[in-house]
Amino acid sequence: MARDSATRLNVTLDAEHAAKLSRMAEQSYTAEGTLARSLLSRAIDDAELDGRTMVEILNGIPGSAARAQQGRDELARGEGVAIDEL
Repeated sequence: MARDSATRLNVTLDAEHAAKLSRMAEQSYTAEGTLARSLLSRAIDDAELDGRTMVEILNGIPGSAARAQQGRDELARGEGVAIDEL
């Protein structure tokens, strides 16, 4: 997928991770957003996305199993859209 030189994302952190990010930013005299962007970029660069890793990541998303089942149910009812129609 082609992207512009910069893409804005909104990320919601749970309270524990938000507090950790805040402490890290304070200790490094860096804005939280700047530090978060740097950490996310590094994590993406370091990620090895083989099949096993991708499954672990997807399974770690809260509600992912229920959303996958919802998609299967919608397809079974004929509510899906073929990929070539997107």
